[in-house]
Parts: sequence; structure tokens; C-alpha cells
Amino acid sequence: MVALLGKQNRALLADHATTVTLFGHRRGRVSLAIHEDTRAPPLFLIELPMLTSSLHREISSGTVKLALESDTRSARRRLVEEYVWAVYCNGRKAGYAIRRKEASDDERHVLRLLRGVSMGAGVLPAAPEKEGGVPAGPDGELTYVRARVERVVGSKDSEAFYMINPGGGGAPELSIFLVRMK
Repeated sequence: MVALLGKQNRALLADHATTVTLFGHRRGRVSLAIHEDTRAPPLFLIELPMLTSSLHREISSGTVKLALESDTRSARRRLVEEYVWAVYCNGRKAGYAIRRKEASDDERHVLRLLRGVSMGAGVLPAAPEKEGGVPAGPDGELTYVRARVERVVGSKDSEAFYMINPGGGGAPELSIFLVRMK
């Protein structure tokens, strides 16, 4: 009984599910962050070659499938450590993107704000102004979608992330595929 009333050193609910966050300024590009633990830096962080407004259109149509293909022939590194990716959204090529080793200050700020959010979508207020009175983003407001996902490793050259629907029914509304082409 004393253990239940005493100070807890760990969270009451286990946080083992992988989390995906898509975020970006309304008139800017979308960033994708994949976390195994939201308190740690992202496992995978990339700025997608598509505008946030385009992603909003795709989300409003229903299911969103993002496919990221790496053409690297070397299988020495893990799939999430590849750098150059061709990006497809619902079967249409969006362009190329490069994985980042570290998050920028703005991205760290957003991920810090979303640390307590396990699942949802919304709008965040503008980031604090930088030195000189210049706002951090192009139009201030930043939109986000965060979801818990099931991670499926098909092989060393393919991984998939399927959104876990809170209701438990229906097809996933968000699917992300990472594939290394050989």
C-alpha cells in the first residue's frame, strides 16, 4: 500500500508504442518524426517534399499512405539510418527528402510541446519570437498530427508503420512505409 501512495519514479502507463508526428507551418513543408519514446530524440526525422496544405487535402480525403524509398545499395546500416529518400503520397511522387541527424531548434520546440500528447491533431500557437523580433515561422501557426502506430518489420529492407485507431475498428487512416530498393 505504501508503494502505491509513495512518489512514482516511472509512468503509470507503459509508453512502448511507437509514435509518429507529422507537423509543419500552414504554408510550409511537413516534417515527419518517428519516436520509440517521445521523451527521447526522434528515431527518424525528415522534412517531406510536400506542403502542409497538400497533406491536409490528403487527410481530408480519408486514408493517407506515405511511401519512402531509399535507393542505397548498401545494407550495412539500419533502414531508418538511410539518408536520401524518394517520397510518395497516396501513390503520387512528391519528390526527394534527406533524413536529418538532429532536429532543428524549431523542431525540438514543437516536439517538446507535444511530449504530453499521445494521439491527436491540432494547431499550435506561434513559437516565441527569435532575437530581433522576427517570428520563428512563416505564418506563426503550426499544425500537427500525432498517432500511436504499430511497427511492422518485414525485413532489413522494409518497415511499415500503421496508425492504431483508438476505436479499434476499420482500416488505418495513416500508413507509412520505409523501403530500401535493391
